[in-house]
Amino acid sequence: MHLVPGGVFMMGSSAFYPEEAPRRKVRVASFWMDETPVTNAQFAAFVEATGYRTYAQIPPDPRDYPGMDPALAVAGSLVFTMTDRPVDLGDPSQWWRWVAGACWRHPLGPESDIADILDHPVVHVTHQDAAAFAAWAGKRLPTEAEFEFAARGGLADCEYAWGDELTPGGRHMANTWQGMFPFANTAADGWVRTSPVRAFPPNGYGIHDMIGNVWEICEDWWSLPGDARPRRKSACCAIDNPRGGFRAKSHDPAEPTAKIPRKVIKGGSHLCAPSYCQRYRPAARHPQSIDSSTSHIGFRCVRDAD
Repeated sequence: MHLVPGGVFMMGSSAFYPEEAPRRKVRVASFWMDETPVTNAQFAAFVEATGYRTYAQIPPDPRDYPGMDPALAVAGSLVFTMTDRPVDLGDPSQWWRWVAGACWRHPLGPESDIADILDHPVVHVTHQDAAAFAAWAGKRLPTEAEFEFAARGGLADCEYAWGDELTPGGRHMANTWQGMFPFANTAADGWVRTSPVRAFPPNGYGIHDMIGNVWEICEDWWSLPGDARPRRKSACCAIDNPRGGFRAKSHDPAEPTAKIPRKVIKGGSHLCAPSYCQRYRPAARHPQSIDSSTSHIGFRCVRDAD
């Protein structure tokens, strides 16, 4: 773990997506953060020690999903599948495929394994899985503010974790998508899917993969600007380490009957592209349902400095 010295920073961005605004002054205390996302090898050690089964490894209960065909109640997870042509970018079902048997041990489906990618981030985990690992390790998940502060690496007023250019001097600083999403990835950065957790340079705090590779789960419930729970302001008018929104209000309003709570994920992933999802930035954020796992979401842990 690396010590992230606390301080005040401008959280958010007004230059990209509306859910990142407004920029606001936020204060976080010092904390320790894992140098990398939790890897397959680390998660395997946790499972060996505890016998833990992830959400994706347990068949869903049809009673929890009214109208569900019981025949579909089998364990699995969502796997990214590149299309063979341009598709409607407003329809993620074009490139996400639910695969029976996909889980952290079998990231692309039951015929795949992690033997050759033990130093890649673990994927197909939910908030529940990440929190269980953190508790076992004597740590916790970061707040959204802590993650963004750490991702900035000590830089102020920069859109990216390394400055204001996505690829300074033509150098790729994170594992992202190059080409037209979701059908043409040139892999100019060297990777099509996940990459080893130290494949790209660390930021100013010595921390790797805060941007790209995999999205990372935070502790905060999802909220939109103005909906977050109120937090105390310090004497300098900075908000002390905000904790996001409320569980009851975090569900997707487009699915009023489901009302599945959602957590914040940060950092973007190897699927973020200039042509689609420009979320390879510290300020970027996205909601993730607590009952869903995918092939591009992982996590890391933090610990209080005191």
